[in-house]
Amino acid sequence: MVEAIDRAEDNGLVERFLEMMAAEKGAAANTLSAYRSDLAQASAAMKPGLGHATQADLTALATHWSNLSAASVSRKLSALGQFYRFLVADGLRGDDPMAGVARPSARRPLPRLLNHDEIARLLGDAEDRACSDDAAPNEVRNLVLLELLYGSGLRASELVSLPRAAIASDRPFVILKGKGGRERLVPVSDRARTAVARWLSRGPRGSLWLFPSGKSHLSRVRLHQLLRELAARAGIQPERISPHVLRHAFATHLLEGGADLRALQTMLGHADIATTEIYTHVDSRRLVELVNKRHPLAQMNRSGPRSGE
Repeated sequence: MVEAIDRAEDNGLVERFLEMMAAEKGAAANTLSAYRSDLAQASAAMKPGLGHATQADLTALATHWSNLSAASVSRKLSALGQFYRFLVADGLRGDDPMAGVARPSARRPLPRLLNHDEIARLLGDAEDRACSDDAAPNEVRNLVLLELLYGSGLRASELVSLPRAAIASDRPFVILKGKGGRERLVPVSDRARTAVARWLSRGPRGSLWLFPSGKSHLSRVRLHQLLRELAARAGIQPERISPHVLRHAFATHLLEGGADLRALQTMLGHADIATTEIYTHVDSRRLVELVNKRHPLAQMNRSGPRSGE
């Protein structure tokens, strides 16, 4: 009976926490669902429940999760950390039992990438098919998908759910609402706007979506399938491509071209610049070259120290 009461108490505390995350921090539905799942698993695994857990209970819980990946354990412990900080801030607990719990270091995996030649083949093949006189409307759509994934760095969910009027021929940007409900301004290239205009003139009409499918819009699963088909046609191994791979290519190739990391963070919609910094691994040789050639010291007289020194 006591355990049932503890679980009911835990459920009430979790719901209060999730209400705060939604109202004050604008957490997205998927984020709230992940928090609810992680906290429910933690509650079920600890005898005293979340509300009465000690630091020792939480350390034991982290050990219980040791068979999971470091990234999964880190995510779960992060959810618990935010949960207990909320309890302390709201006066529901006098201490934070997570304060001394060690967290595993989760190395962020390096992104898969397509090089410039592969991107050129992928876009070139799609463009040839889309611009032929007898091009099927879906070939035009496929070119638009590629242009916006690689040319603007859109997430798959952002791309497939674009409203029909989101991209205008006279406006070189689109306003997107990404993770956490955060809005950002994303540039749209002249190439992409031209392709969009052609798609709108040739594709289906009467839908609210730029990429309609049935009664809704193109699904992320179907987008993934289409990209694999386009890759195979261009002689690229299908398993090497995904919407995220093209987003990675967008970011990496911009950085190679001299883009500022903060500007890249804004375009990608990253809340933390540490997430954007993953792309700096790709072109370390170029960064060294920039220092050697562009730094003011590189422009100074290299004839050696002045006399008298």
